Amino acid sequence: MTDLGFTPDEIMTIAAARSLTNDDVCFVGIGAPSAACNVARLTHAPDITLIYESGTIGTKPDVLPLSIGDGELCETALTTVSVPEMFRYWLQGGRITVGFLGAAELDKFGNLNTTVIGDYHKPKVRLPGGGGAPEIASSSGEVYITMKQSLRGFVEKINFYTSFGHGDGGDHRQRLGIKTKGPTLLITDLAIWRPDPETKEFTVVSLHPGVTREDVQATCGWKVKYSDNLEETPPPNDLELSTLRDLKARTKAAHEGTGKPKAA
Repeated sequence: MTDLGFTPDEIMTIAAARSLTNDDVCFVGIGAPSAACNVARLTHAPDITLIYESGTIGTKPDVLPLSIGDGELCETALTTVSVPEMFRYWLQGGRITVGFLGAAELDKFGNLNTTVIGDYHKPKVRLPGGGGAPEIASSSGEVYITMKQSLRGFVEKINFYTSFGHGDGGDHRQRLGIKTKGPTLLITDLAIWRPDPETKEFTVVSLHPGVTREDVQATCGWKVKYSDNLEETPPPNDLELSTLRDLKARTKAAHEGTGKPKAA
């Protein structure tokens, strides 16, 4: 692929960040979702409310957290509440507009697996598990997903249903009594996807610069469908790139113990 001045990971993170607004109350997953949410906060959405599973509300980390228990989250939050309050009052109470998740496996209806690869009782790989992701997927107003494309991750049938997306498609969520929208956006290192309004199968609506349909299909385990109005994702601008790169550099230095100590 031609050198475009940014990496596939960078455009994935920045495209995801663009999807967020000042008015969002976002339940943030660790990893790529956290990077995207904080780039949004540091650029076009300074008033976004970021919430992490450990109970931190309105957190503004200077570096990306290693886990939900990272002290950086609590130190920079407006307040920290108990985990039961976080889930019962904030999440299940309908106060979260966007749940931002990643996964090890995903299918074409946005169902996610973060539990196990292979047979549950004799797995090939035991993954970290769902944590709060199943509740986030069902109780957030809508769900955004960030994930690198690969044949191992984008599969026809996931090994385990950790977080329910659109099930078998169509109105499956509604038939189960789930009233939230579910996954409405998937951002990968190659493209932006949205669910078909009727079938709920994820469809490519935008290809990142330099990416072809063949690139997308080669890293996806099902037959990819494309929007009739397929677009090209705008490339990252200088502010977006410098913000993301500075954030990653600060994070790397902090986790290696070479960053500047915070003022007392």
